[in-house]
Amino acid sequence: MCSHVRISSNQSRGRLPASHYWQNFHLSFVESLQMGFGQYCFRLLVLIEFSILVGSSFSEKSQVDGPVISVTKSLFFPDFRLDNSRSFHDVVKLLGSAKLSNENGAVQIPDETQAFDLRHQAGRAIYSSPVRLLDPVTRTPGSFQTTFSFQFSNVSSGFDSSAHGGSGLTFIIVPDEFTVGRPGPWLGMLNDACRDDYKAVAIEFDTRHNPEFGDPNDNHVGINLGSIVSSKVINASDVGIFLKDGSVHRAWIGYNGTRRWMDVRLGSDGQDFPSKPIFSGPLDIFPFLNEYMFVGFSASTGNMTQIHSVLSWNFSSTSHAFLRLPSTETCENKIMLQNASGQGVQRNSNSEPPHGFLIFIAVAVLALGVFLTMYCISRRKRKNKLKSIVLLEKKQRPRPPNKPRRFTLSEVSAATRAFSELEVLGSDYRGVYYRGKLSNGCQVAVKRFCSQFLSSQQGFDRRRLLKEIGAISRVRHPNLVPVRGWCYDNRQTMVVYDFYTNGSLDKWLFGVGVLPWTRRLKVVKDVAEALSFLHSRGLAHKNMKTSSVFLDVSFRALLGDFGFVLWAIESRRFEAAVSQKADVFEFGIFVLEVVSGRRRLDKEVSVEEKDLLDFAWRMHECNEKMEVVDGRMGSLVNLEQAIRVLEIGLLCTVNETQGRPSMEDLVEFLNLKKDPPQLPPNRPVALFPYNSTTGLCTGYSCAPFK
Repeated sequence: MCSHVRISSNQSRGRLPASHYWQNFHLSFVESLQMGFGQYCFRLLVLIEFSILVGSSFSEKSQVDGPVISVTKSLFFPDFRLDNSRSFHDVVKLLGSAKLSNENGAVQIPDETQAFDLRHQAGRAIYSSPVRLLDPVTRTPGSFQTTFSFQFSNVSSGFDSSAHGGSGLTFIIVPDEFTVGRPGPWLGMLNDACRDDYKAVAIEFDTRHNPEFGDPNDNHVGINLGSIVSSKVINASDVGIFLKDGSVHRAWIGYNGTRRWMDVRLGSDGQDFPSKPIFSGPLDIFPFLNEYMFVGFSASTGNMTQIHSVLSWNFSSTSHAFLRLPSTETCENKIMLQNASGQGVQRNSNSEPPHGFLIFIAVAVLALGVFLTMYCISRRKRKNKLKSIVLLEKKQRPRPPNKPRRFTLSEVSAATRAFSELEVLGSDYRGVYYRGKLSNGCQVAVKRFCSQFLSSQQGFDRRRLLKEIGAISRVRHPNLVPVRGWCYDNRQTMVVYDFYTNGSLDKWLFGVGVLPWTRRLKVVKDVAEALSFLHSRGLAHKNMKTSSVFLDVSFRALLGDFGFVLWAIESRRFEAAVSQKADVFEFGIFVLEVVSGRRRLDKEVSVEEKDLLDFAWRMHECNEKMEVVDGRMGSLVNLEQAIRVLEIGLLCTVNETQGRPSMEDLVEFLNLKKDPPQLPPNRPVALFPYNSTTGLCTGYSCAPFK
């Protein structure tokens, strides 16, 4: 196995003449003088931006306009035997149900050693480093060539041994290295968490006939661009290839990025390079590429089962980039200018006048003159305005952009398109979450409390609610969702948060995809930091669950959907005494859900395992805690680390008198700064935060304080 990157130079770029920029500036300036005071601000901004662009264009030309280079990446895997390299697990990342089979020297999907039932399994094998496949300057895709040998082995499903055939294998180009797609006809390529604009390219070798996806038969090759529905479909039977006959096949895929042309060839392993491709034609993959992408394989099974094995793999890619030239002001030039006694050296170094710099200075001075002139005109006009208009301007003084404020009902309604069902993100017994877009273009999430919930609260206190929302909105932490504002109008109560495109954690934990252990551990640490910070400020979250945790584009966890207290004044003292301890208890349940990948009350498992907390304690009592860890994570999970985190979660659910830790202690436990105390050998008598005589606890979380 080997891989390398090579860079080679090709040619240089040109530049536009300075007269082109000066002519456009002159026209903009003349037009601005002909406009009234009401429009001069906009034109002034354009003018200033132009001066900056002119200066930056001439200052950056010498840095950006260098020669074109070719960036080449090459991978070579003659087989996947662990004996040949001890770093395969670092080079090839396995996700879902996948393994490296040392016996066959192959990447194998699914992994029959981890799954009792091989039906409805999905896995990926991805090269761990990104590959440059797009030049964003020229918007030209890179060129690549790949060849790999593969084999489909039939496995009895236990129901109809004569009906073999999983869903198939794909060579994929994807934007990340942690997503696992859905099993069945989705081939492990896409899942429900993928956005509509998810960028992916795949060449599928499909052995299942799914008419709803446009499949012609159960023996075809398809080209998929950002969708599971193939844009190009080729019948493999036309070239005498039967994918599920048990023999080893080889595929050759080539793409010319400059011509936007793809060739796909298919044959038996060991035979000569096929002279005729099964597909050869124009194909633009630019809309489905980022600058850097990950390459590899995915496969899945549905109702039928088969083992998909990749036995060898070669890959090479070439993309163009513009090399930045070094600055002309080098250390060598400075030394020569300082030490040279003759004038020839100085004349040589200053022989070319800095035209770009002079133009930039002229534009900057002219822009400053226009700005001062317009400022004087506007100041003279402001002096002549009526006093009422001055007071109105003071009233409409702009606020800081990120300061929480009160929204009107019309603003929130316009942002959510009149609370359209198409904008609904989720709901619970408190209310409904909507996606919205403010007039300034910012995306937000709106929590609209339902009237039934508000009417069920005895002694609902509006002032207390707004005071608590204000207190939370003033708190800032990297792992807390910022509160943008609130709305209390026409008996409508809403809270406006920042919106995160990756959605809430429960969609990733309990969906079809599999979240890797490293990201799960990072989520647990992020949430612990957020809760510890809230508690240090004398606040509490009061709604700790997986749907209250959101993920940003870098998969950083942020805690939101605060459980604002809406109850009568008589409960304040009691609530202050117990809310933070309830947060710790709920955090323990949250940790169990993250480690196990199961909901706290799972209806799809047996009665003995339905209650996650009860099941985790029983596994602790019989020293089989590994049974709680999510088996879908495969061999990449650090089992010792996962069990330690599981024990920390159980520690959060013990009685307060038996050593339930604080959030500050839990942060130190998770960061290995302090050893957690020993768990009791048996399940505590009472697991709930408060005893049953108070009537507050009916399950994992407490009922409203009354």
